[in-house]
Amino acid sequence: MLCAMWKRFLLWTFAVLVGACLVLYAGDYMVLRLRIWRGGNVFASITIQRYYAVPLKSGKIDFYPADSQQQTCTHSIFPQMGDPPCWYLARHTDQRINV
Repeated sequence: MLCAMWKRFLLWTFAVLVGACLVLYAGDYMVLRLRIWRGGNVFASITIQRYYAVPLKSGKIDFYPADSQQQTCTHSIFPQMGDPPCWYLARHTDQRINV
């Protein structure tokens, strides 16, 4: 009986967490759409430093710089409209290209 009660509690907790995440994502999207509708600045561009990672026969990896690239991002919490959020992209400006 106790096991069934724990299963129900865990299932309910999981459902609440998933529902809260869905509501947060939908709210983030609605705020983004509202800011677009009002003519706000929702997109930005961040310079990404790219480099090639070339594996050597010895098992080591050699890195060669590539051209930097501008990448569009959104001022939101989650990735929206096919672009990553700016807060994430600003912290991850190095892009590794495996060869």
